[in-house]
Amino acid sequence: MGIPVETFFLKQGVQGTLQARIQQMIAEGILSGRFHVGEKLPSSRRLAAHLGVSRITVTLAYTELLANDYLTSRGRSGYFVSENAPIPPSYTPAQRDQETVDWSRAIARKFTGGDTLQKPADWRSYRYPFIYGQADPTLFDHANWRLCAVRALGQKDFASLTADYVDQDDPLLIEFIARHTLPRRGISARPEEILITLGAQNALWLAARVLLNRRRKAAIEDPCYYALRELLIQSRCSLVPLRVDLDGLPPEAIPDDTDVIFTTPSHQSPTTATMPIARRHALLERAREIDATIVEDDYEFELAFLGAPSPALKSFDQDGRVIYVGSFSKSLFPGLRLGYMVGSEPFIREARALRSLVLRHPPGHIQRTAAYFLSLGHYDAQIRRMSSVLLQRRQEIERAIARHGLTIAGRGAYGGSSLWMKAPTGVDCGALAMSLRSESVHIEPGTTFFSGSDRPTNYYRLGYSSIPTDRIAPGIERIARAIERHAD
Repeated sequence: MGIPVETFFLKQGVQGTLQARIQQMIAEGILSGRFHVGEKLPSSRRLAAHLGVSRITVTLAYTELLANDYLTSRGRSGYFVSENAPIPPSYTPAQRDQETVDWSRAIARKFTGGDTLQKPADWRSYRYPFIYGQADPTLFDHANWRLCAVRALGQKDFASLTADYVDQDDPLLIEFIARHTLPRRGISARPEEILITLGAQNALWLAARVLLNRRRKAAIEDPCYYALRELLIQSRCSLVPLRVDLDGLPPEAIPDDTDVIFTTPSHQSPTTATMPIARRHALLERAREIDATIVEDDYEFELAFLGAPSPALKSFDQDGRVIYVGSFSKSLFPGLRLGYMVGSEPFIREARALRSLVLRHPPGHIQRTAAYFLSLGHYDAQIRRMSSVLLQRRQEIERAIARHGLTIAGRGAYGGSSLWMKAPTGVDCGALAMSLRSESVHIEPGTTFFSGSDRPTNYYRLGYSSIPTDRIAPGIERIARAIERHAD
């Protein structure tokens, strides 16, 4: 493998002859790890032309480096980085110590400092990972996903692989969502009312950008998905958190001047509460009274292994005021980053235009691969397999929790992949989670899900999508012991 000639340039303001400067430039590349053992350097002719110097100057620099064992010569093949060169174990770019930009002044809007997703990068190495929303490799259909990906790479699908859709989406994927996925939720939609997104979070961002500004007010659940709260804060709208109860968001608590309502009625995030049908109708009526739009995040409806889920809020919508958000991230794998939103055509038109400005469209090859995986029946088979295993894990985790006297604050009536837990008052679940890491146990503190400055610290979430069934009981035992220590 050759080193591109474009990576060579002479630093300005460096003293010494041209030969010495070239020699120093190459030596620094080797010492910093940018140039690896065995890589071929440009020919003396090419490098001389690139640097604007004579060929003899480059040849003399190469000869000196050859003598110092930085380079080796292979006859007519050219010069290569020597195996004896002092190569560092990894490439570490040099630190800049001359930056003069005042970034505290140059940055116009800060996106750091809020509540963000905190998952240990090495969570797979934990023996008891009660982590939420991550894929279990033992449950994923690798073989058929690979076949669908290869098929999407074929000549027949060349346009889907390579074309710029501009603001459009894969018609096969749109058709499957319209004819197969949405009817399961009681929703009927035309292709013009469906938009593919980079996951549900991208859909929520698009909805917020289209519907909100500084003069508008949004109502959110409390607790809620904290990334939603952060992106709404960035929209600079007026934000009203509303405390949920055992049935989810209470419609009567929504202020009269609310413009947009964000809700998770089928599986409240994170409490897992399911909103009853009567309350869903009341929520729609309240939105109609105040002329508000509703954004429904239906993020986990496929994982309903305890019974058929209630129809989506969107299915009762006769006014076109509900924007429905779905995702394949929980049922396939989060790295897929593929979701969708459904809404009235005027809204989808604006969201499509915004998406086109920011990222054009999700990758065509990913869309086509997912379309094949869905339409060939592999997706439904995977959901059935996941539901069977999740049911076993749910039963095991509830038995273990009951055995050790832990408190469940919320459990999905139809299934899901997590339990919302409550520790005794005074227990800091952030500190609890940190102490459990030494026992190879991962839990998720619940504080960040709440709004305001006075947030409860004694809630935590237990995900069971990625932990083997036989490790659940020992993991719960360790959590119970740790809670006893922190409660003392």
